[in-house]
Amino acid sequence: MFEVKDKPLMVERALLVRLTFKKKDADEDISLLEELEELVRTLGIGVADMQLAHSRAMHRKYLCGTGKAAEIVEYARAHECDCIVFDNELAPSQQREWEELAGICVIDREEVILDIFAQRAQTKEATLQVELARMQYALPRMARMWGHLDREGGGGTGGRGMGEMQIEVDRRLARKRIDRIQRELEAVRTQRATRRKDREKLDMAHGAIVGYTNAGKSTLLNRLSGSDIMAKDMLFATLDTTTRSIELPDGQTLLLTDTVGFVRNLPHRLVEAFKATLEEAVLADFLIHVLDANSPEAEKFFDTTMHVLGELGAEEKPMVTVLNKVDLVEDQQVIKDLTERLREKSQIIVIGSAYKDIGMNELLTACTEILGERVQKNTYRIPQSQGQHMNLLHSEAKVTDTEYEGNDVIITAIVPVIIAGRLEQFLVT
Repeated sequence: MFEVKDKPLMVERALLVRLTFKKKDADEDISLLEELEELVRTLGIGVADMQLAHSRAMHRKYLCGTGKAAEIVEYARAHECDCIVFDNELAPSQQREWEELAGICVIDREEVILDIFAQRAQTKEATLQVELARMQYALPRMARMWGHLDREGGGGTGGRGMGEMQIEVDRRLARKRIDRIQRELEAVRTQRATRRKDREKLDMAHGAIVGYTNAGKSTLLNRLSGSDIMAKDMLFATLDTTTRSIELPDGQTLLLTDTVGFVRNLPHRLVEAFKATLEEAVLADFLIHVLDANSPEAEKFFDTTMHVLGELGAEEKPMVTVLNKVDLVEDQQVIKDLTERLREKSQIIVIGSAYKDIGMNELLTACTEILGERVQKNTYRIPQSQGQHMNLLHSEAKVTDTEYEGNDVIITAIVPVIIAGRLEQFLVT
């Protein structure tokens, strides 16, 4: 079987670099560089140092000028780094030029995220999606991976060396493998569509939990559903969607789905590769947007998530924003200020902590309000001879009270609008 001849990340000391071209964006650049540090440490790679390098203009060869490139390489050598990790996206040719100049491994933010995803994927669907993204990333970089064969020569004038022949074979095999993965993903998506149709037949409300990575989405789902999904203080702990059933205060059953977390500068091919996973957000009745209120970047994280939802066509969904982890915030004025700034961007805001079980009842009430038009609380007088209608209530609604009066049964129930019309003749007004 064809294997991508990629370089394993056997890295102990990395220099993190972000090339910046506008000094006015310095704060944002520093924030992204710090996020890269967290991503790199998630892979278990040690960070020797970080460097924000300014360049007056973008250059084709190194993205920055040759002088600045030489400074960065010398800095990496002085700190005995065995890898340079760029927060910027590097073209395949730029990656090769940097490795030739530095003589050590050079990767970019996208490769770091891909490696994290590869470590975390569990289900067949997530594994296929990660493999597809990695293959699409690796295909134009195969010249880099086969660089050791370029020196083998051969073929004479006008001929092709052995390395060039082998790389063409591998590229062809890689394209076939990409096609196979895409076919397998289509089959998985068909299965998901079938399961989704089964859910729709039950006419259950469906909410999707979205938000920046490590905001506490899985912890929230665990708290609301009483389940035990893996919830760790790390980036991209959840790559596979998980759906759990909960009961709302009005008796409705709500299906809640945990989704993969977002991140700034998420590689576009990952948005495409994970569209089948993220489409739960597109198809949900509403969204629960979880935000880490303890992060100084909370509002930027909110905007990042909304941007990705916009790419998926889900930004107009009804939404509850949860300012999570408020138990970690020492200055409550921070929460008040953040809430005020978000009021123009979100319909409903709930302040709480999934870990400490703060604000969860308010969240359930908010979900009930959003879905209020789906159900009615009605009282019916049904003759005992009409057993099929009583069975309908017990199977499709939530019966809250039952009384008997002569030959009639007085039933109070939370009834989905979709079946309320079938019982209108028995309605007690």
